[in-house]
Amino acid sequence: MPSKKICRCGKLIDIDEIMCPQCKERKETKVKEYNKQRGSSYERGYDSKWQRYRIRFLKQNPLCSECLKEGIYTPSKTVDHIVPHKGDMKLFWDRNNHQALCKRHHDINTAKEDGGFGNGA
Repeated sequence: MPSKKICRCGKLIDIDEIMCPQCKERKETKVKEYNKQRGSSYERGYDSKWQRYRIRFLKQNPLCSECLKEGIYTPSKTVDHIVPHKGDMKLFWDRNNHQALCKRHHDINTAKEDGGFGNGA
């Protein structure tokens, strides 16, 4: 069984590694830059008012809406913006733009919208 594989940049790496150290460093730098431009969660509107709203919304919507479509009963953990608000506070607070999701479905939606964490759309 081979103990090496090829990184996306073409370098040979150990089979249990995801990428070479140089690619990993480039990705970490890109994520840090993305997060710096994005601002903190508080700056994006996820403040104490949102936290109180989130708790009420999840009590009213205790199951993941995507799992329910599949006939699976999974507790919701996040309030997802159906249409990304991108800083538009009217859209941010639009109750018709919110859905309750489990972590798995929220992560899937976020990756689709953002092109993967920190990768931009």
